[in-house]
Amino acid sequence: MTQTLEALSRRDETLTSIRGIVHTMKTISAINAVPFDRAARSIEAYHRTVRSGLEAFVARTGPIAMPAVEPAESIVVVFGSDHGLCGNYNELLAEKVQAELVPTTAGRAALRVLCVGAQMNDALTGQGLRPESALLPPASADGIGRLAGSIVTRLDDIGGSEPHHRKVTLAFTQRAGRGQHEPVLVPLLPLGREFLAELADRPWQSRSLPDYSMPSAELFAALLRSHIFASVFRASAEAMVTENAARLALMQQAEQSVDDRLDEVKGQLRSVRQDDITTELLDVIIGFEALRQSR
Repeated sequence: MTQTLEALSRRDETLTSIRGIVHTMKTISAINAVPFDRAARSIEAYHRTVRSGLEAFVARTGPIAMPAVEPAESIVVVFGSDHGLCGNYNELLAEKVQAELVPTTAGRAALRVLCVGAQMNDALTGQGLRPESALLPPASADGIGRLAGSIVTRLDDIGGSEPHHRKVTLAFTQRAGRGQHEPVLVPLLPLGREFLAELADRPWQSRSLPDYSMPSAELFAALLRSHIFASVFRASAEAMVTENAARLALMQQAEQSVDDRLDEVKGQLRSVRQDDITTELLDVIIGFEALRQSR
């Protein structure tokens, strides 16, 4: 069906506006990912310092003995997005939580879910999971510490003074090879046997023996809290990096699609304009011939 010049002109203007919006969203996603990536690298350095403190603690006091009790609470902290335009980013992580964590809590207390992001809250609800609270994701890299501190405080309120009596898992999307990303579930509490064995088996590198003056229980609690904070901080930063990366990839696809459609419309517009010009020229020629014959 042949379209009029006015209809094609309006469609061309609409597609041009949409392309501008998509290009802006793509630019914002690329810019936002940079500070979150820096925050993720920075917290890795801090986390290594905390692990060094734990290694010094183990070298001074011996291997850490974890209480042989079954965790009374099972908690998962899910990091998602608060905005759309990132494809199935939230749905894939919600499906992984449903498939891998819910069966492990069968016959026990219900899985307690702490959610970050309104879009992730909707995705978890669609999987039959009811988050007991939905937190706002950080608007900038400076807000990651605020979010991590809030989550650590909530975990303290749930577990009380016994952090090992609860099972805590962090669910987020991390970067994979070749620009891809994948949803992962990272156990946080209680401390895993492999983690404790690595601390015990690693030899102390310095010639100076480690020592401390504060009570060992208080020191270990402070180191453990710092380990939890760093782990939550990294998960939040990694989630923000991959969210912006997913949005950037989607906007690139949308921009390419809009460009293809825009080229098609511009081609139709040129064709219709040429037809109109040809028709007007023929009208002039026919009118001139008719006037000449009448004379």
